[in-house]
Amino acid sequence: MKVDAVAYARSRNFEDGAVTRLSPYLRHGVLTLAEVRDFALGQVRRAEDADKFVQELGWRDYWQRLYWVLGEGVWRDRESYKTGFAAGSYATELPGALLEGTTSLKCMDSFSKELRETGYLHNHARMWMAAYAVHWLRVRWQAGARWFLEHLLDGDPASNNLSWQWVASTFSHKPYFFNRENLERYTGGRYCRECTMRGSCPFDASYEELEAKLFRPVGQDVGAVVQIALRDERKPSVQVDSAKRPLVWVHTDGLNPKSELLERYADAATCFVWDEAWLRAEKVSSNRVRFLEECLAEMPERVQVRRGNVGAELLAAAKAVEAEYVVALRTVDPRLLKAAADIERTMPVVWVDAPRFVEERSYDLKRFSRYWQKAQVSAMRRSAGDADGRGSLNLF
Repeated sequence: MKVDAVAYARSRNFEDGAVTRLSPYLRHGVLTLAEVRDFALGQVRRAEDADKFVQELGWRDYWQRLYWVLGEGVWRDRESYKTGFAAGSYATELPGALLEGTTSLKCMDSFSKELRETGYLHNHARMWMAAYAVHWLRVRWQAGARWFLEHLLDGDPASNNLSWQWVASTFSHKPYFFNRENLERYTGGRYCRECTMRGSCPFDASYEELEAKLFRPVGQDVGAVVQIALRDERKPSVQVDSAKRPLVWVHTDGLNPKSELLERYADAATCFVWDEAWLRAEKVSSNRVRFLEECLAEMPERVQVRRGNVGAELLAAAKAVEAEYVVALRTVDPRLLKAAADIERTMPVVWVDAPRFVEERSYDLKRFSRYWQKAQVSAMRRSAGDADGRGSLNLF
């Protein structure tokens, strides 16, 4: 994996731009935001040369903070649509042609195929596809978000759902849409050259023409704006007697084989549980499962792997080794927090924090710009242990 922060800032919006493809590793805790930030800052002569790259890392931190506040609320419209249409006027299911890549639009069919076959899509392609689904096909963003989560290797309900909401306008000031000129520019025109719909492309118009076609005038009353809590304050982890025996819980947000958690509890029994209910409910694709299996294969041999209900299986594993508490990397995922709550009926759960990306303080989460205004200064500083800038990225 290559991180070139300068090239990234210059070309990230282009399909062949200098993106890193690190997102699945960040999503599943193989790498931390602080680690990647430190590496990027160590590769540039001036910190400001990496500011755009670090800001993009900041988006993930922002989404995760919102996830902590909203939980399953990331599935609900945060605000009203700014499209002139009520939420009830949107369809609830994606059409089969988009799911199967048979729309006859070369760009959308190619994106659909790449998503299903590889579990990856460039961020710009995600935006185009989301805009097409919501604004041209008039489908609720939740349907598209569910589909993406089935397939994306970096599938995360916070960044995925809130990005869909940004496109839809239920978490932004206006809807995001695009035209053919925009798509051609950032893809080198390769889809348009091969498209059989050249004469009837739904994107081939000016932004003014598309806006008039896709949306209705929005009146003064666009509906109540859902207020988002402005404080992100997490209770400190419980304290336990150091003489007690722990069970280390490795979960899908913490798959770093060289993590501080595993090093700190090097002699403790360790367990990962495949969440059967999650695999079924989210219809997790074989590509996503394979990526997680590859991450697990790099974990220390002492990591026991189980399947079933996460809380029940961890308690069974703890009982087998006479553990008196469970310790894990802190997470904001409601699914994992529910499993932790189930465990806490029997024994304590101790959370270990990942290295900080920004200083912990109260952040205004209403919009990213408000968060970044406070977070930027500390986000652009290397971690204390990496002050010389000679960090490294270890992917297995």
